[in-house]
Amino acid sequence: MTARSTDRTPALALGATPPSDALREQILDAAREQFTTFGLRRSTVDDVAKRARVSRVTVYRRIGNKDSLVSACLLREYRRFVGEVDDAVAALPTTEDRLVEGFTAVLRHIRAHPLIGGLLRLEPETMLPFLTLESGPAFLAIRAYLADRLREARRAEGLTAGDPTPVAELMVRITVSFLLNPVSCFQLDDDDQVREFARRYLVPLLAAG
Repeated sequence: MTARSTDRTPALALGATPPSDALREQILDAAREQFTTFGLRRSTVDDVAKRARVSRVTVYRRIGNKDSLVSACLLREYRRFVGEVDDAVAALPTTEDRLVEGFTAVLRHIRAHPLIGGLLRLEPETMLPFLTLESGPAFLAIRAYLADRLREARRAEGLTAGDPTPVAELMVRITVSFLLNPVSCFQLDDDDQVREFARRYLVPLLAAG
């Protein structure tokens, strides 16, 4: 299997609606509520099982241990706000405009997100592994999904698509860096300054790619 075909699987996993599984969704709904209310440190698989009204064994069979539960919950939230970002950029005419507005929307949505943004503010040390060492599946999913979007936008403009994966990777890594350490010469809670950063420093990556 080539690297290209490997990257397509997480892209589809992030961009497509997964098969309906009512019990899995019930568990993930409970996990989202539990983690949002009490954080990750104070939550256990037993807490999620009780909130979902299922047994602990059912949680393990359907999803896995606590780390797997957190990862699955976060991936579902990423999938949801990716749809919101797609809606925000759909009507924009150029790849550059979509990149700028998409980057701005991602930072805005994550900061305001009750689960992800809340955990980054209250438990950054707990979230750190899920954005770094243990972020493999989510990182690949977001990178591949973004690369697909960049490729599609370039083709729609009649431009040579090339391989936007390196550009997509740099964008994801920059975004994660801002989320983990929001101290910056740019006001990250000011959309206009975020757009200025993206246009000045991220748009040139498209040409470099």
